Amino acid sequence: MLVQTVASASQAHPLSGTIAEWVWLLPVLPLAGFVINGLLSLSGAHFGPSDPNTPGHFPDAETAISDDHAAVKRHRWAGLTSVVGPGVLILTFLLALGIWQAMAVAHPDTPFVQRYFSWMPAGDLQIDAAFQLDQLSMVMILVITGVGALIHIFSVGYMREDPGYPRYFSYLNLFVFFMLVLVLGANYPVLFVGWEGVGLCSYLLIGFWFNDKANADAGKKAFIVNRIGDFGFLVAMFMLFANIGVLDFAGVSAKALELGAGSALVTAICLFMFLGCAGKSAQIPLYIWLPDAMAGPTPVSALIHAATMVTAGVYLIARSSFLFSLSPVASLTVAVVGAATAIFAATIGLKQWDIKKVLAYSTISQLGYMFVGVGVGAYASGMFHLVTHAFFKALLFLGAGSVIHAMHSAYHSTHSLEDAQDMRNMGGLRRYLPITWVLMWIATLAISGIPPFSGFFSKDEILGAVFARAQGSTLASAAWLGIPGGTLLYVIYGVGLAAALLTAIYMTRMMLYTFHGPSRTGEEEQKHLHEAPWVMTGPLVILGILSAVGGWLNLPEVITDLVPLGRTDVLAHWLDPVVGSATARVSAGAAHVAPSTEEALMGVAVAIAVIGIVFAIVRLKPAGLPRKRDAIPEHGFEGVVANKYYVDEGLDRAIVTPTYAISRNFLWRIVDNGLIDGLLVNGSAAVARGFGWMGSRLQTGNVGIYAWVLVVGVLAMLGAFTLR
Repeated sequence: MLVQTVASASQAHPLSGTIAEWVWLLPVLPLAGFVINGLLSLSGAHFGPSDPNTPGHFPDAETAISDDHAAVKRHRWAGLTSVVGPGVLILTFLLALGIWQAMAVAHPDTPFVQRYFSWMPAGDLQIDAAFQLDQLSMVMILVITGVGALIHIFSVGYMREDPGYPRYFSYLNLFVFFMLVLVLGANYPVLFVGWEGVGLCSYLLIGFWFNDKANADAGKKAFIVNRIGDFGFLVAMFMLFANIGVLDFAGVSAKALELGAGSALVTAICLFMFLGCAGKSAQIPLYIWLPDAMAGPTPVSALIHAATMVTAGVYLIARSSFLFSLSPVASLTVAVVGAATAIFAATIGLKQWDIKKVLAYSTISQLGYMFVGVGVGAYASGMFHLVTHAFFKALLFLGAGSVIHAMHSAYHSTHSLEDAQDMRNMGGLRRYLPITWVLMWIATLAISGIPPFSGFFSKDEILGAVFARAQGSTLASAAWLGIPGGTLLYVIYGVGLAAALLTAIYMTRMMLYTFHGPSRTGEEEQKHLHEAPWVMTGPLVILGILSAVGGWLNLPEVITDLVPLGRTDVLAHWLDPVVGSATARVSAGAAHVAPSTEEALMGVAVAIAVIGIVFAIVRLKPAGLPRKRDAIPEHGFEGVVANKYYVDEGLDRAIVTPTYAISRNFLWRIVDNGLIDGLLVNGSAAVARGFGWMGSRLQTGNVGIYAWVLVVGVLAMLGAFTLR
């Protein structure tokens, strides 16, 4: 019956009868991997004694497993997990390729929706469990499954010795399952299921080594901060249903104009939705969880930062382009917050020493660029940067994992307790990790915006779109807090260039201190430095190729006119059936940028990136950098930047500490202990005991006393009725 319902609903669609009808299998495969690996993790697991206070129940700090440390004992099912974990992702990616091929042949103009059953039938609320396949979801599916499969393969070499290996892959598979549900959902509630699911998996994976309190706290921080953003998403859904009565994407798109173009209502809905995006995609002020996400295993950082969770907010705005294109104020807010986040995170990246923290703030900054793109209505450009960023950021994180793997192996061999992630303990690694060195330079040039690498094309396209929309677009005609939209867009363009300059500087700094100059690892440790095995290096090579040529997905006409590299605007044409009308609504009347102007803008962007790289090479001296144990703490403004502007400390003092004090001193001691336990629970018990005591005093067992009490009672009753 279910198959007949699905078939009849999609009979007239060009994808009907093709492999696209197997779209439901895309999330089911990683879900099966989660179940299998979860069962394997339970097999032989040690649940501990029935009494948690038994001595030795909790491991010592020295024996606790933490990031990039050698395992105590390999799990008995590690071999089977190595097949199941990556295997389900490879199969999912192959199926995704088949569906993409079917879409490329069919050229559908409308979404392919499969409805499986009625999920929430309640009066006017009719929510189906349904998947929607269109050009936008297909791009996300390929990124999630393709890059995700490479990260899974890398994890085989990186995590194989960990005793929690099957548990790790079960979480990783579940992460991909929920992300696929998120991008395949045909309505906001189904999308929200995946949205919450990736939040759960981030908590599980960031706190994977939960015996370390810092790791457990980082997982809780990510979970709680995301709940703040999710509140906004829920309010946006409630407002949509209250005003137009539908929550599926097709229905909302058809009725969006009923909300009123530029109205306060559609602006409020978009701003609440953007709050959810800011939490999931780490934008100001909800970015604080993402740097702490480095507590998880390095491949987890790659999966979160490159292929899954943090891209969800950008995807949601592109998916809801029919709403955001109606609200210039909300769109400008998205662009302003994105630009502010890009420059703010880039400044912090300048003074970080943990190699993963540098990349974490780099991700926050690059996400800011994506929000600038979708904020100015260049939805295809924002998605283009999402794709290229997935390539080079996955390469950077996995490359950092290869470096950390080599560093830890060296320190472990010599029983050294030095920090394997601090760049001050590295240097000269190009001699020992030549493949990783070359590939990470490719990713660095890509993120810096050097042609012909992928990041140049996507970042330049966003900056060009901002410049073009500063005149004549609906955004330029609007005002944001009294500032003319056109003026604001020129400011955002300038901020984007400044963030690009800082990106080139801090990424070159990372490469110089990690791979160049003299080795600061130690003479004995240098003997044990080596390249990672091919199960880890192979995915790096593939990502290196994608980082180098990924820009060809959306070549601008000004480039193809000069050099015939391929077709023009392939990705933009591919996404046009989904975001084309919304893009046209925002850019209607925008001034067309002349080819000469576009070439000049491109030249400025390249010059900015080159200046940043050259400045870092000239200014920084790896030979004079002391090891971490000999380093002097930064002071002044450098110390402020190194300590991330003390934002976490400020939030702790302003919010966390007062909340804890109120909870402990008022809610617990007064309300819980005093009012609830003391007055209500213990008080009612005292009253009951009092009545019981009185009753027990009357029950003496003396028949004479009972007779006198009876007589007194009868006389009292007679007196009450006769004496008036």
